[in-house]
Amino acid sequence: MKSNTMAGDYRAKPAGRLAAALLCGTFLAGAPLPLFAQEIDEEAPVAAEPAPAPVNDTIRSINIVGAVRLEAQTILSYIRMRVGQEYTSANADAALKDLGATELFSNFSIRNDGGNVVINVTENPVINRIVLEGNKRIKNDKIIPEIKLSPRQIFTRSKVRADVSRIIELYKRQGRFAATVEPKMVQLAQNRVDIVFEISEGPKSKVRQINIIGNEEFSDGNLRGEMVTKQARLTSFFSSNTSYDPDRLAFDQQKLRQFYLTEGFADFRVVSAVAELTPDKRDFIITYVVEEGERYKFGDVTVESQLRDFDSDRMTNNLPMRSEDWYDAKLVEDTVEQLTELAGTFGYAFADVQPQFSPNRENLTMDVNFVLRQVPRVYVERVDVNGNTLTQDKVVRREFRISEGDAFNSLQVARTTARINSLGYFQENFEVSQVEGTQSDRIILEANVQEQPTGELQLSAGFSSIESFILSASIRQRNFRGRGQTVGASVNYSRFSRSAQLSFNEPYLFDRNISAGLDIFRRDLNSFNFVDNSRNTTFEQSTTGFTARAGVPLTEFLSLVGSYTLNYDDVTLDENQFFSDFDGDGIRTCEPIFAGRFLCDALGKRTSSIVGVSLAYNSLNNRQRPSRGQNVTFTTEVAGLGGSVRYVRVRGRAVQYWSVGSGFIFSLSAEGGAINSLENRGIAGEDDVRLTDRFFIGESQLRGFDIRGVGPRVLRQQYVTGSDGEPLLITDRDSVGDDSLGGTAFYLGRAELEIPLGTGARELGLRPSIFVDVGSLFSVTRPVPVDNPNGIQSRDAAGNLLFIEVIPDPDPNDSTTSATSVLTTNAVAADGVTANAANIIPNSRFREVFLGDSAAPRISIGVGVNWNSPFGPFRIDFAHVLKKVEGDDTKTFSFNVGTQF
Repeated sequence: MKSNTMAGDYRAKPAGRLAAALLCGTFLAGAPLPLFAQEIDEEAPVAAEPAPAPVNDTIRSINIVGAVRLEAQTILSYIRMRVGQEYTSANADAALKDLGATELFSNFSIRNDGGNVVINVTENPVINRIVLEGNKRIKNDKIIPEIKLSPRQIFTRSKVRADVSRIIELYKRQGRFAATVEPKMVQLAQNRVDIVFEISEGPKSKVRQINIIGNEEFSDGNLRGEMVTKQARLTSFFSSNTSYDPDRLAFDQQKLRQFYLTEGFADFRVVSAVAELTPDKRDFIITYVVEEGERYKFGDVTVESQLRDFDSDRMTNNLPMRSEDWYDAKLVEDTVEQLTELAGTFGYAFADVQPQFSPNRENLTMDVNFVLRQVPRVYVERVDVNGNTLTQDKVVRREFRISEGDAFNSLQVARTTARINSLGYFQENFEVSQVEGTQSDRIILEANVQEQPTGELQLSAGFSSIESFILSASIRQRNFRGRGQTVGASVNYSRFSRSAQLSFNEPYLFDRNISAGLDIFRRDLNSFNFVDNSRNTTFEQSTTGFTARAGVPLTEFLSLVGSYTLNYDDVTLDENQFFSDFDGDGIRTCEPIFAGRFLCDALGKRTSSIVGVSLAYNSLNNRQRPSRGQNVTFTTEVAGLGGSVRYVRVRGRAVQYWSVGSGFIFSLSAEGGAINSLENRGIAGEDDVRLTDRFFIGESQLRGFDIRGVGPRVLRQQYVTGSDGEPLLITDRDSVGDDSLGGTAFYLGRAELEIPLGTGARELGLRPSIFVDVGSLFSVTRPVPVDNPNGIQSRDAAGNLLFIEVIPDPDPNDSTTSATSVLTTNAVAADGVTANAANIIPNSRFREVFLGDSAAPRISIGVGVNWNSPFGPFRIDFAHVLKKVEGDDTKTFSFNVGTQF
């Protein structure tokens, strides 16, 4: 086997010689494709000339010599020479040209032996395989489908040449104008060859410089900012718009024109736009020559309505532009759209709004007259649903806000489109199309849908800074049996929480506009605190129950939802860690000195019967990633209609999104809630709202703070014996117990701006944002002192009770009594700090400090990034706390990542 660089031109050779006509050399983008001749086995002889034909020598026979794969009759069909014709030099040359045009032969010749014509041919080799070398940026599966050559085809020069050009074109599309392709051939046995394309991809050709000539009113920097194409700089690392693209060059000319037209330069034009490739073929320099012209103001701006439902004068008074304002072509376009939409709401589906311009070049003013031409009012003749194979027609039709026979209304059609898109059953960017009906005043609305899979089977694993390793599995069908119903089941497991849930939702119960749903769940939660940066499990809560709900729409955007929840809670503590030793009756009890009184009080089994009502307003344009609209929810829940828990809880949340241009999305959100017990438990120093029913906030709700890092809490500080033998209080935050008590009221607020990145970053799924979070958790009953008659009360200089030093039992051999006291006491010091102390073993003392019960706002600012990574959704936040309250736990960095498989 040997390899030769493929050459171009072909020459006729004697029969039997092994030769090939090949393409060779390096083909550069935009360069001509030269053709050369090169022999593979030996030097190529000069082409054999046809022998001079004797006059009136008639062709008696035509024989084909050297054909292996092709039949003789097939070869004869390619030429125009036939038996019985007169043999001449002209028809011999024509036959050679015919054979060359087939590109099936590497050599061919013709001779005449007294009327017996012999044609010698050497067939082109058969391609064994196509090999691509050096291609890293564009993989084989992207190139092979684009080229003409393929295995088992006959090798031809034209196909090689075309494939070289096609490969180079693929690299041009990626901005690699310095790419070269060198085709080579490897000769094999049995007249077979391997075709090798050696590719040198070269660097990506960037836009080194953008020059603008002729601009006087605006700087080069301002105009470059309006263009999609950007200059290659270190700050544009993530942008793909720095590469040269001819289509983008034409688009940028339109962007320049749009910018000048919005600034009043009605006569602006781009004289020329030239892109020059640098000699090293690495970069482009783009030069625009522009002519700004004069700047215009609006002159007389009027509306001329030919529609009877519109008053021209009133519409003129309501126009957004006024005389003497700077001319703005974008404002004119927006006005045309608004007038067209307004006409559509009155039933004029095909309203024709034509702006007429009258420039006054002396006064530099532009008169604009909006003409609403006469068109008939249109009614909906029919609503058609096409393309749905699984989804029932009624599922689509019930989302229509307009019916057959109704007057056409463009706003209702737009709302219909949004509602069908929100189902998530069909293709993205679905739109209801409008087709002329059987009469001029009739219109047909068509929902041409393309169904997409609605079943979801997900297995995921991940790591969270809160939950450590997380495993979850879920299955859900969002369009069960094509009826629009949602059924699902999910299981989640982590080190500190486990849950399982079955759910069902029917959006239209009994084909009426009433939604209904049912959730059955089991949740196991391990609560915790932090001691010395280690997460320490405190109580375990198991909740089993169900929620049934039903909702009715009050208006297009407003709905009312009622719910009933029945929970059975079982709160337990580790008896070996938090319980006392067995007493004389063989009973172990929860010891406040180990767990704290608030934890011991939370123990037990209880049933919660909760009735809830929610009022929800939702006008978001997209439920998954909204860019405009509102979502407001207010919920009231009452527990006590049965069960052992009684309280009333209210919560409210509102969020508003704005698209502020150029891909920026700004949002404001506010949330708050309160809970009030409907029972008096009569426990001194303990809130009537149980610990498990209170609110908790921190990480994710209020970035910059740790999980449960905001609000009332108790720090347990231990006394140890110092080097001098005196008691030493440990106050280091990382070395004391930290128990969050929760609160009965909270509020949260957030302002966030999502920042668009370049195309390359968007393709990676990166969505950064900057944010400001504010919030607080507060209002819980302050602990009160508990007297310990068996202890020695220790007080500070001001006489405030700090802790109790317990006297050991005088008879340690008496097994009926404990060797230590487990009573605890609390007192409020002069500085407002509550102290709580007792001992675990003789002479061991603790001080419990109550902090954080303040409605003062906690404020943080930061940046975050959402990334749809190959491993799954990833969120990372860096936050800096501007304001906090003593006792709050802060946290600068947080992340969450998962993966699907």
